[in-house]
Amino acid sequence: MEEKLKLLVVDDEPDNLDLLYRTFRRDFRVFKAKSGAEALQILDAQGEMAIIISDQRMPKMNGTEFLSKTVERFPDTIRMVLTGYTDVEDLVSAINSGKVFKYITKPWNPKKLKEVVAQAAETYGVIKKRTFALSRALSQESVSNNIMAAVRGSLDYDNTLQTVVNALGQSFETDFAILYPAENSPDISSDQPFPTYCPISDKPSDEPNQTTDGLESSVEDSLETFLSCPLSFLNEKLPPIPTNLNITSEFVEIGGASVIRIVVPFLDQDMTIATVCLYKRTTDERWASSTIDLLENVSDQVALAILHAKLYQQLQRQSTKMRAELEVARQIQSNLLHQSWPETPGLKIQARCQPAREVGGDFFEVFMHPQGDIWLAVGDVSGKGVPAALFMASAISVLRRELAQEKSPDPEKVMSNLNHSLSDDLMSNNCFITMALIRYSESTGQLVYANAGHVYPVVWSHKEIVAQQQSGQRSSLKDNSLVQPTYLDVRGVPLGILPKWRAASGELQLADGDVVLLTSDGITEATVPSSQNSDGCAMLNQEGLWDFLQRQPAELNLDNLLSYIHLPEGEQEDDQTILSLEVTSC
Repeated sequence: MEEKLKLLVVDDEPDNLDLLYRTFRRDFRVFKAKSGAEALQILDAQGEMAIIISDQRMPKMNGTEFLSKTVERFPDTIRMVLTGYTDVEDLVSAINSGKVFKYITKPWNPKKLKEVVAQAAETYGVIKKRTFALSRALSQESVSNNIMAAVRGSLDYDNTLQTVVNALGQSFETDFAILYPAENSPDISSDQPFPTYCPISDKPSDEPNQTTDGLESSVEDSLETFLSCPLSFLNEKLPPIPTNLNITSEFVEIGGASVIRIVVPFLDQDMTIATVCLYKRTTDERWASSTIDLLENVSDQVALAILHAKLYQQLQRQSTKMRAELEVARQIQSNLLHQSWPETPGLKIQARCQPAREVGGDFFEVFMHPQGDIWLAVGDVSGKGVPAALFMASAISVLRRELAQEKSPDPEKVMSNLNHSLSDDLMSNNCFITMALIRYSESTGQLVYANAGHVYPVVWSHKEIVAQQQSGQRSSLKDNSLVQPTYLDVRGVPLGILPKWRAASGELQLADGDVVLLTSDGITEATVPSSQNSDGCAMLNQEGLWDFLQRQPAELNLDNLLSYIHLPEGEQEDDQTILSLEVTSC
């Protein structure tokens, strides 16, 4: 049966009060007041009225004054004025300050008065529906904004789940809420605690010093006692979750108390990714109805936030795994390049290789042939990262096989054989390798070299540069008297470009104090401070490299060069490899 609307009649004449009461008592819950002050007391006790009918001419507080006091507290109430006067000033005052719906003169026609009141009741119903719809929309927007603002504030998966259950629990004023991720549902045994929200007491926990001894009797005492139990015990006692893809509500009993439970599945393409249960100790089913309406508006957005956090977690795990794998690869590559060679009297060999990423495509090789020849090589696989590193490992393996022949081969023959072994794989992957290869015979001082599209190696007499520095002559000498570099400028195409590789080799005789320097393009293309612009930077180039080498002390150290090209604020853009052989006096 539909509940009757409440109607308040206010008149200082008892006969009028009785007449109004008898007129409307069948259709309304009628309240009577003899004065404005008494009417305000009734409103304090009974709350909002659907309709208020007030006499205008009353002692101490007239009808207009009384009605104006109800406007702010009860804006939806329909107000009507009864008076035996037709004073225009009273009429305007009543309408403006009292928000009066109708102005009725005495004596009234009972039939017409009933029609006016019925119209007022209908208007009140429309206003309440609109107010409820607006309030519901605003509430939905507010709850949705609060929930989504909280949920979107976290990318971490576990934090997102806890934020979801906290936001839902707080927004809907629940006594307890718990969230079950799909990978950790209550049907799956797991030591992982479920995210919970519990404002009644401190958040349940699984601390080892808490026990469940005696809880079987105590949990019946109150919901508060039950919710203070350890999570592992609490989860066992909660009613099972229905397997339903829709939001549902039901009365359940936990801790000796009857509560409403709302079960909210969060879905992704009809697959449950998480389920949250909201518990509230109330018998008002309207709470469940309004909560479900709101949840239906935000559940998809919450599910999307959970999916994003889950994806972020998966990406983080994959990234961590990839970093671990790359670290292993970096260590393998480092071990591959971390060569040791016997100290040779009269020679000093240095080598450095710094990949731009965990692994790279640059490589170097120092090979001591049993016949006494010393082989030097610096190579650069196109690209960076893991693919380049794989070709780099393959190139070193083939190179070592070629250099380990019983008779020391010619450099151009080694290049040709390398191209033959690697070209198919390089071409199919749109890659190539540049490399400079040198064979030095210590007994004769002869240098034989070949180049497959690589940066030209440079040779100079470091001994003469140091002598000129020490004598102070370099600043006064003409350019043609200064030590000049010799570039080993024979070059063929990179490996992997053509099926067959052909190019001539070059020869050079080294003397005491000469240095041979091989670099990758990561050195010559590095960005360094510009000598012409103190605020700018420029590419090092081979000319800049030569300027730097001329300023080095007698003890040539490759680490000084690497420090020079590594700007503190810059990021290394390419793999950097450098290898030197210095002929020294014994």
